[in-house]
Amino acid sequence: MKNLLKLVVISSLFLLTSCDLIEEAITGSKLGGTQSPMGQVGVTVTSSSTAINGVSNIQASVTNLSGGVSSFSGTASVSNTSFKNTLSNVPGFSFSGNTVTFTGFKFKNTSEGIESVTGFAPGIIFKYSSSVGDQYEILGSSGKRIVTEKSSSDDFYWGGMLIKVMKVEENVNREGIKKITYYGNHKWGLVSIKFEFDDGTTAQIPIYSSANN
Repeated sequence: MKNLLKLVVISSLFLLTSCDLIEEAITGSKLGGTQSPMGQVGVTVTSSSTAINGVSNIQASVTNLSGGVSSFSGTASVSNTSFKNTLSNVPGFSFSGNTVTFTGFKFKNTSEGIESVTGFAPGIIFKYSSSVGDQYEILGSSGKRIVTEKSSSDDFYWGGMLIKVMKVEENVNREGIKKITYYGNHKWGLVSIKFEFDDGTTAQIPIYSSANN
């Protein structure tokens, strides 16, 4: 429960990205390629249906696509009182009973890779053509996202099959979160996110999109 609340707090901080950084992320994007089907309006994104600490049925969808930037909104079922109280104070989240609605996540999703505008710290999350050791700037921060691994064979279990992935690590070191690792695949996009907490525990979340490159 404690780690889940940490995840919520850090995500809410990412959502409060300044307008200047949002504009820079959109107009100064270094991500090329053609528009990915995964960023088209109507595409859905889901995770595990198994309840974790009173949270289940997480579903999101692309509600708008403008200038290559996809806007996501979604819902989840939340029965945990402490979790509900925390989310109730976070901009972009609203409750009706045990159902939470969230908005404000924006990404560029192209044939070349994925870039965060709001939702996670703004900047490229990964470029599929990158090599181990490549780094991506995080706007408004001295931190970097670094490519640490890239599969040469199908060795990552996801969606009932083995796929190749690249791993991109970001040292966060705030609000109890030590590191975030993004797992990407050139066909399926962002397939998993792993959070490492200061107390040594981890939480890894699979990501499934209804579309692919």
